Amino acid sequence: MFAAERRQLILEMVRANGAVSLRELARVVQTSEVTVRRDVRALEAEGLLDRRHGGAVLPGGFTRESGFPQKSHLATAEKTAIADLAAGLVEEGEAIVVGAGTTTQELARRLARVPGLTVVTNSLLVAQALAHANRVEVVMTGGTLRGSNYALVGSGAEQSLQGLRVSRAFLSGSGLTAERGLSTSNMLSASVDRALVQAAAEVVVLADHTKLGTDTMFQTVPTDLITRLVTDEPPAHDDRAVTELQALADQGVQIAVAGQSGGGTGGDTAPAGRQPRRDVPVPGPRRGQVPGAGPQLRSATSLGEQSPGERARVADLRRR
Repeated sequence: MFAAERRQLILEMVRANGAVSLRELARVVQTSEVTVRRDVRALEAEGLLDRRHGGAVLPGGFTRESGFPQKSHLATAEKTAIADLAAGLVEEGEAIVVGAGTTTQELARRLARVPGLTVVTNSLLVAQALAHANRVEVVMTGGTLRGSNYALVGSGAEQSLQGLRVSRAFLSGSGLTAERGLSTSNMLSASVDRALVQAAAEVVVLADHTKLGTDTMFQTVPTDLITRLVTDEPPAHDDRAVTELQALADQGVQIAVAGQSGGGTGGDTAPAGRQPRRDVPVPGPRRGQVPGAGPQLRSATSLGEQSPGERARVADLRRR
């Protein structure tokens, strides 16, 4: 494929999806990420797109929301790894809320195995993933169906969440920054997500590395309300994504990084005996928290101290 053809295809993908990772662009145009990065730089010089952490977005600073069919084919391996790790946070008999999104849909498929679980959701896709789970109770909000992401939104959805209290909320979004927290491109979706947050004692954000540093129009969860971020490991060249992770950790967000198992496109479960995950330790207490009070981030696979291998892997990420 000639450079002009590659760049035209890259531009079409960004226009169709709003934001695309370099990894995904390289896969589609069948070339290296180094070559794609050069193409993206050239397109940015022409004002046709903007470069972001490990990807490209529409020009103008704020990315627009892409539809479900486009989202479902983006960063599939990353979403699978994130869902595997996030599912390990949910305990038997717990009551949680799960927001709309392709990553939360992946999480729901794994939650079907947790006995005694109660899941409150405004997502038809999450409910569908749990529909045949015998020991999981699903509670749907009211509201008006938003067809682009199969979610219930509006005043009906928000009112049905009033008076609700659960242990955790699992949410995704269009962008995540240390400055503004989680954000999305749609006002109605943002309003319902804020209601979901109000119902939960803790907030867990699921976001792959392409969303780190991306800012969208409507804030859903400010950084100081995010308890934990579950994400994937940024590519080695993506220094800005690592910087964003550190900035989030500096503000007290617990960071759990899921590694990919063999780089495949994902499945319903991780291979037996393999732990495709690690954590970035929190360097300090959350704002307003007394040092030494409250839980500190521990390994997702153990509550003990990190092994030398784990410490080496964390140090390697931070050096990048």
